[in-house]
Amino acid sequence: MLVPPWLERLLSTSFFNICRSHGDAARSECNMFCLDCNADAFCFYCRSSKHKDHQVIQIRRSSYHDVVRVSEIQKVLDITGVQTYVINSARVLFLNERPQPKGGKAVSHLCEICGRSLLDTFRFCSLGCKGNGDGSFIIQGISASSSSNQEEEELREGSQQDIYPPTPPPPPRSRRKGIPQRAPFRS
Repeated sequence: MLVPPWLERLLSTSFFNICRSHGDAARSECNMFCLDCNADAFCFYCRSSKHKDHQVIQIRRSSYHDVVRVSEIQKVLDITGVQTYVINSARVLFLNERPQPKGGKAVSHLCEICGRSLLDTFRFCSLGCKGNGDGSFIIQGISASSSSNQEEEELREGSQQDIYPPTPPPPPRSRRKGIPQRAPFRS
């Protein structure tokens, strides 16, 4: 199976809007997506009432971009070749391409679709780029316990990768044009 029917809808869905049904409630942000229903995003309260026994993934935010935890998405989708990051002690990947200037001369790994610089030998920066690339998504049957154990081992081994590139050094300061002179003292 190449592309699951829900993936295109997931990538085009707008998340983090206020739920129309539960707008007054505390947890009313629409940050969940049902793989069974393949419909719009919904909130915590909609999940408990309408999607109780469905496969649901939670979308999170990182620097104003939508991410999903690797431990959730790899249960249902083959994510090999997609760059992952560690944010708040959880391994995540971005749903869609993020704007960035194209890689420079020093960058050795680039996303095959958008040209974003990658931290490792990955092929894609996001699920969206993988879908536009080779399009080979295989629905997974990985148990939750084996994927979470693997994630914990990676975190313990210190394989965390910083989500931001290193900060460039500040530009060199110009030297003073001369030695400061004091006004002469009057006697």
